Parts: sequence; structure tokens; C-alpha cells
Amino acid sequence: MKEQAQRIREVARQALYSTPNDQECEVPIMVATIRAIVNDFQYYHIGPGEDMVVDARVLYELADELEAL
Repeated sequence: MKEQAQRIREVARQALYSTPNDQECEVPIMVATIRAIVNDFQYYHIGPGEDMVVDARVLYELADELEAL
């Protein structure tokens, strides 16, 4: 989990530094971060209503890991 947290932090950091000014940076940072999280933590739920899902418990663990960095 620590490696994933570090990668997601780096995605957010890159989005922050590639945005020209503070007013325009919030949305690109959030979008890049959400995409990185989904990419790292999604899995397929097989069965009725089959879809990609992300476990909330895993997201809480990620949040804890990010705070610890």
C-alpha cells in the first residue's frame, strides 16, 4: 500500500506543478488523483450488475497511508 500511496502522491504533485496558476489547479489535481486511485485499486465485481468497483475500506487505508508519508 505504501508504494501505491507514494505513486498517487506523485501524480497529485505532478498535476500541481503542471498547472499555470492557483485558480486553475484544483480540478486537474483532483481529476489526476482520482484517476490514479481508480487505476490502482479497481477490480471487477463478477455477478449481477457486473462492474468495476473500488473498496471503501481500501480507500480509507490509502488515506491513512498518505497521511503517514
